[in-house]
Amino acid sequence: MRDPSQILLRPVVSEKSYALMEDGVYVFVVAPDATRIEVRLAVESAFGVRVTKVNTLNRKGKLRRNRRTNTVGKRPDTKRAVVTLAGGDRIDLFEKS
Repeated sequence: MRDPSQILLRPVVSEKSYALMEDGVYVFVVAPDATRIEVRLAVESAFGVRVTKVNTLNRKGKLRRNRRTNTVGKRPDTKRAVVTLAGGDRIDLFEKS
């Protein structure tokens, strides 16, 4: 099995993900080749929680136009994982040190 830091790249920081955290649902940007099982094992080993469900989705990067040179660039494609934890478990992503 790969190291959890190679599978879980970063948490998603948005208003929607904050609202989901109250229900025990967390969103992560994961490696593009990661499977649901690998994401589940990575979250369980990295945070010491029990995972009940993992949903994954691929997001296409936006095309962005440069106004000065009139060229088109592309933001990178990303893969996200929506992880549901067992009741009573939670992850402190933004704990104070």
